[in-house]
Formats: sequence, C-alpha cells, structure tokens
Amino acid sequence: MLKLYGFDVSNYFNMIKLALAHKGLDYEVVNVYPNQEPEFLAKSPMGKVPALETEDGIIVETNIIMEYLDAKYPDKPLYPADPFAQARVKELVKFMELYLELPARRCHPEAFFGSKVSDETRKEVKRALFRGMTGLNRLASFSPYVAGDAFSAADIMFLYSVDLAAGVAHKLYEVDLLDGSTGAKNLMAKLNELPEVQKIAADRKAANKAFVEYVTSFQK
Repeated sequence: MLKLYGFDVSNYFNMIKLALAHKGLDYEVVNVYPNQEPEFLAKSPMGKVPALETEDGIIVETNIIMEYLDAKYPDKPLYPADPFAQARVKELVKFMELYLELPARRCHPEAFFGSKVSDETRKEVKRALFRGMTGLNRLASFSPYVAGDAFSAADIMFLYSVDLAAGVAHKLYEVDLLDGSTGAKNLMAKLNELPEVQKIAADRKAANKAFVEYVTSFQK
C-alpha cells in the first residue's frame, strides 16, 4: 500500500491527499512534521513533506508526486493527455506555486502564528500577491475549472495555495485577493463543497492546535 508522509495542516500534504482521493486510491498516512532526523532524511532528502512511499521507492516534491500518480494510475486523470493541454495545466501549477504560494509563505509567521515580519516584507508580499493574482486571472480559464472544463492538478494547487494566499491578504492587508475575479470565487466555493475536500478540511482543523503548539515552541 502507498504510504504518505506528512501532517494534516500542510497544504502540500493535503494536495496529495486530494489527488489520492480523486483517484480513489488507498494509502496509509504516516504522521510526521518536517525534521532533520537521519531516519526521515533517508526518505526525504531535505526533511520536508510530503513524501510518498511506493512499491518502487519514495518520491518527494508535490508536483512530481502528482505526475507520478497520474502516470501510474491513469484513471481519473489529473493532467490531460493532449501534450499542449497538459503543458498548460503544468504551467498553471507552476505559476501559482511561484507567484502566489511562495510569496504568501513569507508572511505565514505573522498571518497564522502570531509572529511579526518586517514592514518591507509585508509591502513586498502585498505587491507580489496582487501581481500574481492579476497574472493568474489572465492565464486561467475558470470555465469552470482553472484550466477549462475538467478538474485537474491545477485545481488542487489553486485550492490549497491560492486559498492560503488569500488568507494572508485578508489577515495582513484586510483585502479580498479574489475580489474582481468571479470565476476564481465561484471555483473556490465549488471545490470546497466536494466531500473529499470537506473531509481534508476537518482533518486539518483537528490537527491545527497541535501544529500551532509545535511551531510556537520554536519561537520561544
């Protein structure tokens, strides 16, 4: 059986949980926070999550895991078969990761964990998030899904990256990052209605208190 290493508050971990649920695949969760212990480094070279243990070995990096799952288990695909359409989905995934996920992450300590970031960082992140969302609105279809009429890996990245970026924008700048994009708002609502997404959200809520205590223990 597949083994998925990570924890329920991690958005990248939850991306893989949704990919597995979408494909109807059974798997075992191994709860672990990122760490530098030799045993875990033997599985994940940077000590990060998620990591997926397969019958052939362990794979890390969320995008690569999703691509592996699609190649190994082609039913209910996450990527189109057509080369250009497939490239567009991968383009959207990378775009959201680079221009929304990563900038927002710089402000996670203040938005979610009670720490402070510098005024310069706040300004840089605000500028980056709005440029990223503007770019996504140009690139995405939202008809109704990010890449067109079919659910794909781009929707998984959208749900678990853009949602966090929007949370940062709301908490730090009191603005709605999705304002002005009816397609993005409608899709976010549509995805959050999926039973498998609601189950992942419930798991995340249940695990959040322990994770916050874990993170804050390093800030004392």
